[in-house]
Amino acid sequence: MLSPEVQSKVNQWLNGAYDEETKAEITQLLNDKNYTELTNSFYKDLEFGTGGLRGIMGVGSNKMNKYTIGAATQGIFNYLQKSFAGEQIKVAIACDSRNNSPFFAKITAQVFAANGAKVYLFSELRPTPELSFAIRHLGCHSGVVITASHNPKEYNGYKAYWNDGAQMLSPHDTNSILEVQKITSVSDIKFSGNESNITHIGEEIDKEYIQKITSLSISKEAIQRQKDLKIVFTPLHGSGITLVPALLKSFGFENIHIVEAQATPDGNFPTTPSPNPEEKAALEMAVQLAKKIDADLVLATDPDADRVGIAIKDLEGNWQLLNGNQTGALLIYYMLQAWQKAGKIDGKQFICKTIVSSYIMDAIANKFGVKCYNVLTGFKYIGEIIRQKEGKEKFIVGGEESYGYLVGDFSRDKDAVASCAFIAELAAFAKDNHTSLYEMLINMYIDFGFYKEKLKSITKPGKTGQEEIKAMMMGFRNNPPKILAGSKVIKLMDYELSKETNLTTGVVSDIQLPTSDVLQFLTQDGSLISARPSGTEPKIKFYFSVNEKLAHKSEFEKIDATLDAKINQIINDLGI
Repeated sequence: MLSPEVQSKVNQWLNGAYDEETKAEITQLLNDKNYTELTNSFYKDLEFGTGGLRGIMGVGSNKMNKYTIGAATQGIFNYLQKSFAGEQIKVAIACDSRNNSPFFAKITAQVFAANGAKVYLFSELRPTPELSFAIRHLGCHSGVVITASHNPKEYNGYKAYWNDGAQMLSPHDTNSILEVQKITSVSDIKFSGNESNITHIGEEIDKEYIQKITSLSISKEAIQRQKDLKIVFTPLHGSGITLVPALLKSFGFENIHIVEAQATPDGNFPTTPSPNPEEKAALEMAVQLAKKIDADLVLATDPDADRVGIAIKDLEGNWQLLNGNQTGALLIYYMLQAWQKAGKIDGKQFICKTIVSSYIMDAIANKFGVKCYNVLTGFKYIGEIIRQKEGKEKFIVGGEESYGYLVGDFSRDKDAVASCAFIAELAAFAKDNHTSLYEMLINMYIDFGFYKEKLKSITKPGKTGQEEIKAMMMGFRNNPPKILAGSKVIKLMDYELSKETNLTTGVVSDIQLPTSDVLQFLTQDGSLISARPSGTEPKIKFYFSVNEKLAHKSEFEKIDATLDAKINQIINDLGI
């Protein structure tokens, strides 16, 4: 049976001004006595997490549909109107290739327009980072992109942005939700009217965006000499196809091979089990093509082109996928070298990363005399640092372990489009210097230590899953592990309590970051383990980082195996 709270919401939708198709679907679920599905659909309202709204498409207050999209948009408009009193609100809207994305984008545009806002709507799918760029370029107060990033095809999402081009942060995200919660009836949402307020945009923004990113290129001469670098690119049926090839050509690359079977935008993602460049299967077709043509580099972007996965050849010529920490560290290593060589580092530059990303990035920044700011998970916090430091310190590059990076500050969100171009530039720079990306990776480990990371995600769907995740976090919080892989746990960082505890001395100090449900354990030998419930998926994520010295590349495989074994032992010790 349904709980009284869920039954009340079901009745509200059945008796409210919702369309007949929606009511029929709810009625069918009731007739089928599918109480689990009804509970998951109505037990709560979708909330803003690290990436805005995200959920499975379908009927209900906890699903992505016309009404949850409409309520979110109406609430955001109401908050914008209060925040920018007396101004005509201006917003930019884009979408990716997911099923219903164009429809949801149109609904979003119509609700904003009906409320009197000036709307700039991309006529066709476009990458998320271009939407971020367009907000500032067009002087908008806000923006929305319809996407569920790399999630499975059943999902869609709604990322909301502020006037700085970064995703909404507190208090704006929570205040918008408070406005949404004031909408007690579907009749409170203005779905139609003032369509003349909608202006369609596209190629003119593409040109500006490509020009700005191209202006950041550092190794133009190396690219010219290596313009025939063989690059394989797959957009995984997403929006990357609209800009990545064009930007690579603008940088000077002339030998680009697109995985044709994955070039057509398709929300069903028919050629891959998941459009997630973090997963090996997503790059399978691209790697096959790379082997066939003896390519130098493989690039793969997710559906909204904010994340990029890469594959490179190892010392024996075998194709290897790099993880997000490796790619991010290489980008930072390259960019800081180039800035130093150009004499542009004077102590006022910085990079930015998340607390669960590899601390080799901190070590690299320290060597080059560049500040490294660590922020909570979610690229919006990197965008926040860029805004806070604007005019005082210069952002060079930043990123997070989940395959998201940003070069320059024209966009204020992770940018796989620009990242693809700079990864290709890095590959050209390496080849021009008679080395390879893989050799650069090993040399980086020799210079700064061999850091190895691993992510383990445990999926717990629905209301029951959410309760299980809370119980797991409570268990680790109340009973932190004492020894992991034979090394004593010496520090506990609890970001929900904003406290760092030295478990040896008992000294407690404050963590100067916003509160977040994250736990970190630091061991005596420098291993760092983080536990965090996902803000966008029904998962709890565990991040493992271990490190050892690497004296010579001949020891690479041996140390690699040692670090693998250490991570596996930590996982066993945690019992997950």
